[in-house]
Amino acid sequence: MVEVDGKNAKALRVLSSPEHLSSKISGAPHSSTSVVSKSGAKEQANLYVEGIIAGIIGASLIALWFFFWDLMQGQMFRTPFVLGAALFAARDLISSSDHLHPFRAIVMYTWVHFLVFAVVGGVASWLLNFAEKNPNLGFGILLLFVVLELFFISATYFFASPVLGLLAWPAVVIGNLLAATGMGIYLWYRHPSLMIKP
Repeated sequence: MVEVDGKNAKALRVLSSPEHLSSKISGAPHSSTSVVSKSGAKEQANLYVEGIIAGIIGASLIALWFFFWDLMQGQMFRTPFVLGAALFAARDLISSSDHLHPFRAIVMYTWVHFLVFAVVGGVASWLLNFAEKNPNLGFGILLLFVVLELFFISATYFFASPVLGLLAWPAVVIGNLLAATGMGIYLWYRHPSLMIKP
């Protein structure tokens, strides 16, 4: 058995502490490692929050646009009902009935609509943060957004013609452009030092 006096016991406790051991393994002092990981985690969390807010802005602009569009047509909530019925194949996924109740179709579609936009906003926020750190990639990312928007509009027009027969496809295009503009303005405001180099 090894005897340890008071001075050596204190040194042994410091040397065997998890903070000291992790700093020896990583090669960096413990305090700077925790600061770096905390700031990196905070930046990631901020990007997620920023993306969710951008997505909510985009989804809200489309929802408001179609609310006013349906109001002008004299049929309130017609667009989310038609899209909800098409999205869930006119089957109620919650109960066993063969038809989808209009209120349930509207609520289910709205939930999916906002969720998808939150994911899109998160991806956009992450890509813009990446472009902010690598300005040479900014133009490529901007071009990617434009191509994806054109692809979405084209795919919507060609593959959803039965649904678009019930909705006016120019209204869908205007709604998507409003959402993209609103999200773009918010994200541009959040990334003021973003430079796009060709």
